[in-house]
Amino acid sequence: MIIQASDGNFYGTTDSGGINVPLCEGGGIAFAPGCGTVFKITPSGKLTTLYRFCSFPNCADGQFPIGGVIEAADGNFYGMTTFGGNESCSYTDACGTVFKISPSGDLTTLYTFCVQTNCTDGVQPAGALVQASGTTFYGTTTDGGANSAGTVFKITRTGEFTSLHSFDYSQDGSQPLAGLTVAKDGRFYGTTCCGGSGGNSSYGTIFRITARGTLTTLYSLSAGDGDTPGGLLQATNGVFYGSTEYGGDGICHNQPPSSCGTIFSFSVGLRPFVTFVHAAGKVGQTGGILGQGFSGTTSVSLNGVRASFMVVSDTFIRATVPRGATTGYVTVITPSGTLTSNVPFHVIK
Repeated sequence: MIIQASDGNFYGTTDSGGINVPLCEGGGIAFAPGCGTVFKITPSGKLTTLYRFCSFPNCADGQFPIGGVIEAADGNFYGMTTFGGNESCSYTDACGTVFKISPSGDLTTLYTFCVQTNCTDGVQPAGALVQASGTTFYGTTTDGGANSAGTVFKITRTGEFTSLHSFDYSQDGSQPLAGLTVAKDGRFYGTTCCGGSGGNSSYGTIFRITARGTLTTLYSLSAGDGDTPGGLLQATNGVFYGSTEYGGDGICHNQPPSSCGTIFSFSVGLRPFVTFVHAAGKVGQTGGILGQGFSGTTSVSLNGVRASFMVVSDTFIRATVPRGATTGYVTVITPSGTLTSNVPFHVIK
């Protein structure tokens, strides 16, 4: 995953490469062509490698940052590594980390997974972090937890960690591979790749979880729906969209035993909203707002402060972060009603 940050540059991760390092397997020593990097690339194509993982002894800084990074209101970037970290982890190649990295490449490890007994805090995160409001991030691990089926957790920018839920294969699914989506109702939605239906299905689930950790299984997939769902995207009409890796049409030329996957929509009755091209910016910067029914818009505000704007199309507005604005929700007043953003826009100082 690559993001465009408030400075106009693009930031992302590679899941390998960088430098030749030991794999940190604990037994014999093997070598691979690097354990991943964080990079910056300008719109014109100039690339800068900000950090090479496994630079610390025993790969304590982590390995293989699969999920990319997000930009927070403090101007730093946050992400996870799927492996590395705790060398004494009972899982192969250690258990993963949460990290912070500055735009100049200074990396801080905020949390190392499997520091709790029997890895009840989870291991091997694979998706990206998401930020709702305040200074807290939310994410998932694909394994570990009380039932060795993965977890949902939250962590602050200072590294204060809390496990919110441990999955149970036979009850609410297992292995949430794709992370979480923050929806218009302020709650988090996600998928598990396996389990569901009280153990009668192994195709995965769609779930909702609150910031306090109350999880509800909304749907258990069947073979016709698809198998092994990825992440969810909530469109501005309020509906979720996603895809599955397998399942669907049984007459598939490439993989007849498991079929070839599906694309699906899933609605829980949430209302339309607006979202951003970039979810963070500085005062005076102009950014894009996405939604629908924008023709005839009369007002755009950020956390109660009116912003100058231009309606580009019925689905796109350009607006400038106003002087005096602080982090908060964006509201757009249209002829058909008021639309509010699904997450806060973060004003970077």
